[in-house]
This record gives sequence, C-alpha cells and structure tokens, in this order.
Amino acid sequence: MQYLQNFFRYMVTGDPKLNLLTAPVDELWQEAASKTGADLDAINTDLKSFSARGGKLIVYHGWNDPAVPPWNSIAYFEGVHTATKGADSFLRLYMVPGMEHCTSGPGPAAFGQLGIPTTGGPKYGVFDALVGWVEKDVAPTRVVATKYGEGGTVVMTRPLCPYPAIAKYNGSGDTNQAANFTCKQE
Repeated sequence: MQYLQNFFRYMVTGDPKLNLLTAPVDELWQEAASKTGADLDAINTDLKSFSARGGKLIVYHGWNDPAVPPWNSIAYFEGVHTATKGADSFLRLYMVPGMEHCTSGPGPAAFGQLGIPTTGGPKYGVFDALVGWVEKDVAPTRVVATKYGEGGTVVMTRPLCPYPAIAKYNGSGDTNQAANFTCKQE
C-alpha cells in the first residue's frame, strides 16, 4: 500500500496528505495516466528498430516485488518475442528469487545492478554482462547473485538464469553456493 500511496501522493498529485481510501479513484487513475503514463507505461513490445540499431536489453525483476507484479515483466518479455522476430538476439530477462523492488529481500539480490557488487566479481554481474554483450557480442548466460548478511558477510550465492530457464540444484555440494546449480529449462 505504501508504494501505491506514495506514487499517487508524490508523482501524481503532489499532495503528501492524500488518503487513497477516500480519494476519487477514477479521477486519480486518469490523472496518473496523463502525468506519468508516457514515462512509466512500457507497453510497446515492437522492438524491431531497437534491434536493428544493435540494441541489447537486459530486464530483471524480483519475484518478491511488492510494487510491480513480476508477471508484468514476463508478459512484456513474451510480448517482445511475439512482436519481434529473433528477440533472443537482443533481449534477456532475469527473474530474481526472493528479491523485492530492484534490490533487497530474503533472497540473493546483489548482482551488479545499481552499483551493488556480486561476490563473483564484476564479470559475473548484470552490468558487465550487458557491456560484454554490447561491446564483444557475447550474449549473457547466467549472472551470479549474492545475499549479504551482517557486516557484508556472504550468506549465499545463486545463479540467475535467462528466462524461462531456472537454477536447479545439481544434487551435491553446498546449497548456498551458485557453483552447485545449473540453469535448466522446465
């Protein structure tokens, strides 16, 4: 509720005292669409011109995101594949188990996004995966995510796999180590 309320308070109306329980929902919805729709509604799945210019896109989303439903990113990813032939050549989606909105949460949520390093080093993070894809044409496979505990200690690492693949435990070794998981299609 806090994400929703803050969105309407600070991005739509500018009224920090707005009460969503008593606000005129239909009017607020229209105001939100007119003020923020062009910037926030990423609904165009036709990325042919983006692809033709050599663009590469990595999308990530936390399964525990309380602000934006994770299925939205999956629907967008699938829509791009429907609208744009050869989308695998320029698009990757990484769904992050246990991650909340952009970072944090109960799962490993540090993987090079927002300047948050992963324990595997820069070459294992999502930013460096994108740089390698753009500059060296090396398509990213798995990205390593890290869960940090008190004092920056590593609690666990886990591979993030290009959707629709998921990380599967190999059956032996420490379940808190990414090295003991393989990306597999269900």
